[in-house]
Amino acid sequence: MGKNGGDGYRFGPFLVDAAAYTLTRDGEPQSLEPKAFAVLLHLLRHAGELVRHEDLLDAVWGHRHVTPGVLTRAIAQLRHVLEDDSHRPQYIQTQHGLGYRFIGELKSWPESDGPPARALVAPAAEPVPGGPSGAPATGDTHHEWGNGANAVVAASPANPKATRRRRGWLLPVLGAAVLVAAVFGGWQWYRASHPVQPAEPSIAILPFASLSANKDDSYFAEGLAVELHGALAGVPGLKVAACRSDSACGTPGADPRRVGKLLGVASVLEADVRREGSKVRINARLTDTRTGYTLWSGTYDRELTAVFALQTELARDVVQSLLGVLPRDTQALTRRLAPTSNVAAYDAYLHGMQQLGQREGGDGGGGGGGSARSIGFFREALAADPAFSRAQAGICRAEIIAFEGAHDAAAFERAQAACQRAATMDPYLREVSLALGDLYRARSDNAQAIEYYRKALDALALRADAYLGLARTESAQGHHELALDYFERARQSRPGDPTIYRGLGFEYYLHGDMPKAIDGFTTAATLAPDDEDIWSSLGGLYMVSGDAPRAADAYSRSLTIKPNYAALSNLGTLRYEQRRYPEAAELYRRASSLNDSDYRIFGNLGDALAAEPASAAQARESYERAARMAQQYVDIKPSDAHALAVLAWYRANLGQEPESRALIERANALNAEPGEVAFWAAQSLAVLGDADGARGWIERARAGGVNTPRLQASPVLRPLLGATPQPQPAAKPAR
Repeated sequence: MGKNGGDGYRFGPFLVDAAAYTLTRDGEPQSLEPKAFAVLLHLLRHAGELVRHEDLLDAVWGHRHVTPGVLTRAIAQLRHVLEDDSHRPQYIQTQHGLGYRFIGELKSWPESDGPPARALVAPAAEPVPGGPSGAPATGDTHHEWGNGANAVVAASPANPKATRRRRGWLLPVLGAAVLVAAVFGGWQWYRASHPVQPAEPSIAILPFASLSANKDDSYFAEGLAVELHGALAGVPGLKVAACRSDSACGTPGADPRRVGKLLGVASVLEADVRREGSKVRINARLTDTRTGYTLWSGTYDRELTAVFALQTELARDVVQSLLGVLPRDTQALTRRLAPTSNVAAYDAYLHGMQQLGQREGGDGGGGGGGSARSIGFFREALAADPAFSRAQAGICRAEIIAFEGAHDAAAFERAQAACQRAATMDPYLREVSLALGDLYRARSDNAQAIEYYRKALDALALRADAYLGLARTESAQGHHELALDYFERARQSRPGDPTIYRGLGFEYYLHGDMPKAIDGFTTAATLAPDDEDIWSSLGGLYMVSGDAPRAADAYSRSLTIKPNYAALSNLGTLRYEQRRYPEAAELYRRASSLNDSDYRIFGNLGDALAAEPASAAQARESYERAARMAQQYVDIKPSDAHALAVLAWYRANLGQEPESRALIERANALNAEPGEVAFWAAQSLAVLGDADGARGWIERARAGGVNTPRLQASPVLRPLLGATPQPQPAAKPAR
């Protein structure tokens, strides 16, 4: 039914103006994707007629190779907007196996009504100026907070300037620091009061559920999900969010709309995997997070030897359902999902990646046992396929995690050898570039690290990890604002990833902003509630902030998830500050039994033993061991001011005054973490008998944010503090 010679339709409370490309309900604009609107128009133009599937696909998507899933998705969105029940339809009737028919009553459209409001369909994405060079602009229409298909655009396609002004109101172009502050300034409140608008097309891949009889087989299902995530993240035009925990994103069968709000995605992929003998079956389902409707589902039964082809087929089906067409380079999916032709090697690799993913982070915590387990599986993979370069790169990254988490100098030597082997095997593999970036960053070769991270940016699937590496590299050089910018780029590339939030939390920790540091780790714990390292680190932040009860609760949560040396050591430090020295010493011993490669545990043990007269004679052995291991670490990473200051403390306790003073000067010259350097310098000079020098460093420690309770917890500083507590400045974090 035309209006003034054009297409205009009225049914129920809805008005459709084809010329303006708008849909309104009782005068209120409604949001639809362009393809869904085109499907509605085609049905209206053939009202009462059966329109076959192939005719709709041809009319709306042209002669491109698309699957029926894209049409199912469009119909699902139409039903949602029109509030049309598929079982008792008022407007769109499904003719199963054939097509669809518009059955609503079309009414006349009086001239007096005038045209409907110019609002509804999000236009094609266009760049918004103002973003950093080489990264998506903060106003990019594919941004998680941006105006995707759900945006209401108060302008017609003929008035792009008005559209641009409206977009500016929806998403002002802000500096990275302000954006990040918005993320962490009460993250839970922000999510509740500002639901994330999903970018289109976007997807979250939930951890796949294992239905195998073997309960230890969960790594296989989880690994397939991780690999599929990496493959889809490499598809241009598709945003893929991270979801590493069932408890964070919902158990299988949970409402996908919750995941959509949490991660800001339009669709969710769930699957269950059953591996029995030589067979594997995957049941997958793609769900619209706004409506809860199933957009597509599929079942794949294969021999285990065909697992690579199975993954590729699943990935292609998902991409076609979301984008309507396959990417031009379909071989890229195949290459990503078939890194080896050996099924046994792939199985071991998936096991290793599961362990590695649990150990990745930016706060320097954990890393010991998990890294060793992942390395063992990567070696199994290489034994089955000696040319498996991604497994070799995995060993390199796992050893670097061990080095940075436990300050294990021996792990760095192993990482160096593993990275060299990976580079020899395939110097053009971007996983190797990423690993080399980590290696050079770990030894403070910042220029080389940046060069390799920029190479890794070439691979869309690795972009978030490369941005994280760049963020940490810039942070190490004191470039706080630039580091925040890279963290934000990483978050945009992989929303919902707890690794990004814990890294950003640690960045704020280093710069003394405790509220934002705690927000970052709290968000990470929300997204990965079963990560023991995150809870241990969060406990450390609470402890530094003077909140001992919350710190103890966080350590208890960490140890309940899994006994780990970081939480035991941190809990020991809490007991030490409470002057319960024998308990602290026992906790440090337990920690060292789980991981004896971290010099800080033996230094802490020395502190606890030295504080108690009955055990003071035993402290020297612990300090000697800590000093020897710490020296090996700072030989590799001489830019770590905190490590240099702690080593000065060990040297002081061993009576090595010239060495201790020289280390204090080196740490102070780096101009990093001034409060921490001053705290350890004050203790060192107090032990060496220089009370005046120690008092001077105490004042510098106060100025750097070290609070009075922490100073009073030190047996060697307590006599120098006087009876009157000093006013406390804002809290400054300590390791």
